[in-house]
Amino acid sequence: MECVLAARDSVVVLPTGGGKSLCYQAPAVALPGMAVVVSPLISLMKDQVDALAEVGINAAFVNSSQSAPERQKVYAQIRNHELKLLYVAPERLVMDGFLDYLARSEISLFAIDEAHCISAWGHDFRPEYRALRILKEKFAKAAVHAYTATATPQVRADIAEQLALENPEILVGSFDRPNLSYAVKPKIEQLEQLREIIDRHKGDSGIIYCIRRAEVDALSATLQKDGLPALAYHAGMSDEDRRKNQEKFSEDDDAIVVSTVAFGMGIDKPNVRYVIHWGMPKSLEHYQQESGRAGRDGLEAECCLFYSATDAMLWRRMLSGVNPDVDRAMQLKLDAMYGYCTGLSCRHRTLVRYFGQDLAEDGPCGACDICQDNVELLPDALTVAQKILSCVMRLRESFGVTYTIRVLCGSKDKRILENQHEKLSTYGLLAEFNRRVIRDWIEQLVGQGCVELTGDYLVMQVTPKGRLVLKGEEIPKLLKPYERAVKPGKSTTIAVKSWEGVSRELFAVLRELRHEIATTKGLPAYMVFDDSALRDMARREPTSPQEFLQVRGVGEKKAQEYGPRFMAAIRRHREETSANRKAVRR
Repeated sequence: MECVLAARDSVVVLPTGGGKSLCYQAPAVALPGMAVVVSPLISLMKDQVDALAEVGINAAFVNSSQSAPERQKVYAQIRNHELKLLYVAPERLVMDGFLDYLARSEISLFAIDEAHCISAWGHDFRPEYRALRILKEKFAKAAVHAYTATATPQVRADIAEQLALENPEILVGSFDRPNLSYAVKPKIEQLEQLREIIDRHKGDSGIIYCIRRAEVDALSATLQKDGLPALAYHAGMSDEDRRKNQEKFSEDDDAIVVSTVAFGMGIDKPNVRYVIHWGMPKSLEHYQQESGRAGRDGLEAECCLFYSATDAMLWRRMLSGVNPDVDRAMQLKLDAMYGYCTGLSCRHRTLVRYFGQDLAEDGPCGACDICQDNVELLPDALTVAQKILSCVMRLRESFGVTYTIRVLCGSKDKRILENQHEKLSTYGLLAEFNRRVIRDWIEQLVGQGCVELTGDYLVMQVTPKGRLVLKGEEIPKLLKPYERAVKPGKSTTIAVKSWEGVSRELFAVLRELRHEIATTKGLPAYMVFDDSALRDMARREPTSPQEFLQVRGVGEKKAQEYGPRFMAAIRRHREETSANRKAVRR
């Protein structure tokens, strides 16, 4: 905010839900003139403008969803200097004549949202963003500020260069989201595990990300058959169907959206209580941003990722052929993502270290499957790992994962017999285990750097670290098979604290009132009050205007507009509770 007020260019990196919008919205209100916000999605523009209107700030957007008269109305507001913020897409901003039109107005600043899109090294490169370089030429006096949730040092530098920023301040907040609880699970009994998560969050909103459209259609249909409010979303659907489902997700407290990565950028819903990845994302940047759509209100939320080696192979095929440099960069990102899935270190610490940071405090985070001890390690991991690595060596490091597993299981496969590999000392060494379990162990060894999958056919090779394991000088960690390993989940510390002193019965009453008001006004429920505000009301139980203004997220405008109805509901709840207690005593 200080950079914006001082008109100094900046690159700001804050996690999803970390307050990036506030960084330019608040100064824009204080500065003379109009701020121009470059936003990539129509849905984001509408949500931001609606939210600003709710707190009494004049804002508007110009995009293709509007009719000609609607756009002319906005142009009139620009001419009459009535707006504090104007949202536009990058393509429209650089159209012939549009910048000249804006030049007639006093521009306080330019805010570039989702700025990683300008970098070819970013995780969501969009060529149309490159044209934004012209802003520094056309508006020499207006500072340009770039905002993103995920950017490595290389991407930050590229953003500044591509936008031609002048000596920009690089501001990087903590990448950690302590209110999110992370867990990673191999794809075993996946649907059953998914239902367990949904059941834990009955009545809450969630997002389920799939890699392919066919998975979206199949999974959403399965959940709908089970009576769940699941909505599909992917690029193969019509614009109208996508719009309807996105609006329904925004408006309904309990909606579940099943989607490809086409869904999410610009989603501002704060009370998403869980994000599930049905398959492994292609990078930790994507995972950080997609999982970060949970718990934007600061309350506890659950993030679960299901993975398999097949996911990594699928992404390799999908991402190959761009150009050699980009292919290599993407491969490194994919390797880091796979290492996260198979690793057995604190999830929070692993994520922030990838972005060049570390957690402020040592010790367990208390909000991931590893630190909560929700996974159980194999006690004889060294012996099992040595059997696997020995088999790879006996096969002269010339075969892939599936073939190696068959040898370890003692398969009578024709190819094995033809190669006389049934005579190897490692043949059948893990015959008592399911093949899926052995595959999981191999994936964990790959993730810990003991084995590499090389070449087009992903041949297994033992690394120097793996050779230390064979000598007993390095001890890897392996998980017990899923059926015996996973323990019941524990509540995270932040989850316990966020409900302290809160009347859950009153919270439910206030949530119903919020839904009623939002439906009447045609707004998403969170634009009335988010869940953190409702919990604070159910904790404080305010019954006077002064008390109501002390509630988190309540300003004068909302207190005036909604306060009387919410305080009346609180009084009624108090009276009913008191009456029930007296009746019980009698």
